[in-house]
Amino acid sequence: MAHHMGILAFMSVSLISLTSASFTVARCLVSFPSVPHSSARVTVCVFPAGGSVCGWVYSSLVLTVALLVYCNALSCSFVFDDISAIKENRDLRPHTPVTNLFFHDFWGTPMQKEQSHKSYRPLCVLTFRLNYLLHGLEPLGYHLVNMLLHGVVCILYYRMCSMFLPELSSFVASLLFAVHPIHTEAVTGVVGRAETLSSLFFLGSLVAYSGATAKQVRGARGARVATDWRLLLLAMLLATTAMLCKEQGITVIAICAVYELFIVQKVRGWELVQFGEGVVSGKGSVPPWLADMAPRVFVLVATTLGLMLARVHVMGAQLPVFTRFDNPASVAPSPSRQLTYNYLLSVNAGLLLLPSTLCCDWTMGTIPLVESFTDVRNLGTVALYLTLAKLSYHALFVAHRHHAQVIIMSLAFVVLPFLPATNLFFPVGFVVAERVLYMPSMGFCMLVAHGFTNLLDRVQAKKYLWLALLGLLAVHAVKTHVRNFDWRDEYTIFTAGLKVNQRNAKLFNNVGHALESQGRFAEALRYFQAAVSVQEDDIGAHINVGRTYNNLKLFSDAEQAYLKAKSLLPKAKPGESYQARIAPNHLNVFLNLANLIARNETRLEEADALYRQAISMRADYTQAYINRGDILIKMNRTKEAQEVYERALFYDSTNPDIYYNLGVVLLEQGRAQQALAYLDKALEMDPDHQQALLNSAVLIQESGNAELRPLAYQRLLRLVQRDPLNERIYFNLGMIAMDDRDYRNAEKWFRKAIELKEDFRSALFNLALLLTDDQRPLEAAPFLNQLVKHHPDHVKGLILLGDIYINNIKDLDAAEKCYERILAVDPGNVQGLHNLCVVYVERGELQAAESCLSRAHVMAPHEDYILRHLKIVRTRLAKFSQMQQQQQQQQQQGGGGSDRTPASVLPEGADASEGISESNPSRPKKTVFITKNSDSNSKTSEKQLTRMVGATVNSDTSDSLS
Repeated sequence: MAHHMGILAFMSVSLISLTSASFTVARCLVSFPSVPHSSARVTVCVFPAGGSVCGWVYSSLVLTVALLVYCNALSCSFVFDDISAIKENRDLRPHTPVTNLFFHDFWGTPMQKEQSHKSYRPLCVLTFRLNYLLHGLEPLGYHLVNMLLHGVVCILYYRMCSMFLPELSSFVASLLFAVHPIHTEAVTGVVGRAETLSSLFFLGSLVAYSGATAKQVRGARGARVATDWRLLLLAMLLATTAMLCKEQGITVIAICAVYELFIVQKVRGWELVQFGEGVVSGKGSVPPWLADMAPRVFVLVATTLGLMLARVHVMGAQLPVFTRFDNPASVAPSPSRQLTYNYLLSVNAGLLLLPSTLCCDWTMGTIPLVESFTDVRNLGTVALYLTLAKLSYHALFVAHRHHAQVIIMSLAFVVLPFLPATNLFFPVGFVVAERVLYMPSMGFCMLVAHGFTNLLDRVQAKKYLWLALLGLLAVHAVKTHVRNFDWRDEYTIFTAGLKVNQRNAKLFNNVGHALESQGRFAEALRYFQAAVSVQEDDIGAHINVGRTYNNLKLFSDAEQAYLKAKSLLPKAKPGESYQARIAPNHLNVFLNLANLIARNETRLEEADALYRQAISMRADYTQAYINRGDILIKMNRTKEAQEVYERALFYDSTNPDIYYNLGVVLLEQGRAQQALAYLDKALEMDPDHQQALLNSAVLIQESGNAELRPLAYQRLLRLVQRDPLNERIYFNLGMIAMDDRDYRNAEKWFRKAIELKEDFRSALFNLALLLTDDQRPLEAAPFLNQLVKHHPDHVKGLILLGDIYINNIKDLDAAEKCYERILAVDPGNVQGLHNLCVVYVERGELQAAESCLSRAHVMAPHEDYILRHLKIVRTRLAKFSQMQQQQQQQQQQGGGGSDRTPASVLPEGADASEGISESNPSRPKKTVFITKNSDSNSKTSEKQLTRMVGATVNSDTSDSLS
C-alpha cells in the first residue's frame, strides 16, 4: 500500500511537471532570457524580443535541415525494440488504465517483477499512448512526432548554445547536432523518443535555471545573485519531467550545479584549490561565492536526493537483472571488467568523432573483452582520459574566463549525461548504445563549433576552413539520410548491422527472425545456424534453430536442437536464487520442446513434465501455466487444468489469455454460462482480444439468448474491422442473422465467407439451405455442388442436392448418384436409402422400389412414411399385375394381341392408390412420393474454441529481440 501511495504521489508531481514543462519549453522557443554572466561573449541574438533577424534565420535553417535529413524516416516501420515497446505493449491500449503507466516499466512490465528492466519512463509511454489513440499502430505518426521533437530540440539547443557562444558558433554547433549520424537511432527508432523528449525538458530546465540566476543585485557585502524562486522551482519541475521521460534526464541538475559554479559565480580553478586547502587545514573561511550559491545548491541537492529516493522506491529497491549476453563485461573477473568498461568510453568517443560504422546492436561478442593491461586497446582509454584531463586543466587554470566557461560547459554536457551509461556505478543492459549519446553529443558539438570559430580567427585560409566545415556537415547529413533507410524494416536494419559486425550472434538471430516472419524458413535456418557458430552457448540461437526445423517439418532435428538449448541452461547452485540467474526468454525452450513432443499423444505426460520443470524454475512463468493447461485438457484432466489457469492468474491477474483459456476449459466441462463469463473477463482486460470476441459471439449465438444477440453482432462487426479476411467472422454473422430471421443479410454474410474460402463447408450448406427455404432451389444447387466437390462425404448436402435434382431439376440420374454416395459413406443412412427408393418410383421401376423400400422398412420399422410408401408401391404392383392378367384374358378371348406394357413401366392411371375419381374417371388421382430430408430445416454452426498457448497464440516463442 505504501508503495502504491508513493507512486501515486510521484505520478501527481509528474503530471503537474509535464503540464508546466510543456508551457515553459514553448515559451523558451519564443523568448529567451538574457544571461549576462559571460561579459566576454558577443551579444546573443534573441527572438523576437532581441530585435535581431539572425536568430530567426539561424533557427529556421537549423529546423529545416533537421527535418530534411530525417524526412525519409517517415516511411520506416516498427523495428527492433519498437516491437516490444509499442506493438506488444498493452499499456498503450485505450482500455488499459492510464495509471498503469506509473506502475509499469517502459516495456509494460510491472516494476516490481524481477524480469522488469526497471526503465521507468511513464511520460514517454504516455506520448506513445496518445499516438495510439490517434492512429493505432500506423508507424507514420510515431516517426513524425520523433522527427518534429528532434527539430524542436535542435532549435532549443541553438538557443542554449547562444548562452555561451557567439551566434555563428551556436549556429555551427546546432547544425552539426542536427545532422550528426549518431542520432539516427534516437530519432528514426521510435523508442528513441525517450532521448529526444528527455532532452527537450533537459534543455528547458537549464534555460529556466539560467533565468533564475540572471539578475544581480548589490548589497552591503557586494554583488550577489538574486534568485527568481519561481523559475528555480520550474527548473526542478522540468528536471523531474526530463527524468520521467528517461532516467538520465536527472543529470541536468548536475549541469545546473556546474553552471552555477563556473558561469554564475565565475569560479576559477585556483579558487577551488584554495577552498580545498582551507577545508583540509581547517583554517579557511567561507568564500563569498559559496555563501551566494548555497540556497540554490541546497535546492539542487534536495531535489536530486528526493528524485533518487523516489526512483529507488519505484524500483522496489532492486536493480535490473541482465545476462552475460546483454553485457559480457558485467560478469567478467577483475581487472578485465574494469579495463573493458573504461575502454568502452573511448569506443563511444570514437563514434562521436567518426560515426562511420553504426550498428543497432552492440551486445554479446561485438566488442571483445579487454583481458589484460598489455592489450593495445588500453591506449585508446589512456588517450581519452589524457584529453579530458588536458581540457579540464586548461579550462580551470589557463584559459581566459569566456574560453574556460565554454570548455567547462561542453565537458559537462559530454560527461554528466553519459555517466548513467558508463557501467561504472551499476551495470546496464548493453555494451554500447548509440541512442544514449544524444545528450552527450551536445557538448561535443559545442566543442567543435567553439574550436572552429577560434581557428577562424587565427588562420589566413578561411575559405578552406569553411569548405572543410561544409564538407563535414554534408558528409554527416548524407550519412544520416542514408542510414535512415537501414531502419526501414527489421531485415534491413539487422543486415546493415551484420555488414559492420560479424561477432554478434543476436544480429544473425534477428535477421533469421525477419526471414522467418516472411515464411522463408530455409534462409532463416542458415542465419540461426550462423548465430550458433558465432556464439555456441547462445541458448536463444539453439531455440531458434529448433523452431525453424519444426517449421520445416524436421521434427527429429528440432527436438535435438531444443535438447541442446536445454542442456546449456545454468544449473542451480546451493543458496543462490535460480530465478535471478536465468533469462525468462531462455525458458521458452521448455515450451517449444513440450509443444513438439505433444504432437505425439503418447508423450503427453512427458510434455507435462517439461512444463512442470519450467514452473519449478520460475514460479511466475505464466506461459508455462498456459501451455500446461492445454496439455491437461488433452489428457481429459479438465479440473486440474482449471486449477493451473487459476494459479497463473495469481501471478498475472491482467492477462486476457488466461481468462480466455479458463473460458475454454469451462466449456470443455459443459459449463457454457461460466465459460462466457470468463470470455467477457478476457475482453474486459483486452477489448481487442480476437479469439475472445469471436468465440464469445459464437457462444451467445448458440445459447439462443435473443437479448444478448445484438452484443454478439457488435463483437463480430468489431472483428471485421480488425481482421477483414477471416471467413469465420462472416459465417457467424450469417448465423446470427438467420436467428434474427434477417435472411437478406444472412445471405450476404454467407456469400462473403465463401468468397474468402471456397471450401467453407458450413457456409456453403447454410447458404444453400437458406436459398432452398426461400424457394430458390436452382440458385442453391451450384453451392451444393461446390460443397460436395470439396467435401464429397457431406451427407446433409448430398440429401438436399438430391432432393433438388428430383423435384426441381428433374435429373434422376444425378439424384441417384447423390444417394448412392450417401450409402457408400453411411450404409445405415435411412434417409439416403428412402430417397433412392423414390428415384426408382419416379422412374417407374416398381420392383426395384419395392425391394428398396422393404430394405428401408427393415432398417427403420417405426418410420410411418416408409411403411406408407411401401404399401403404395405394393398396391401399384398389385394393380399392375391385375391389369396384365386382364389383358391376357382379353387376348385369349379375342384371339388377338395388343401392345404389351413392360413390367418396369407404370401404365397410365395405374398409380392411383385410392381408386379412380368417380366424378372424372378419365383423370387419375396421383399419389406424390416425397424425398425425406429431416435435417433440411436445421442450420449448421461452427464452434471453434481454441486454447491460447505460449505467450500468445504461437507456442513457438522467439528469442528476445531487445
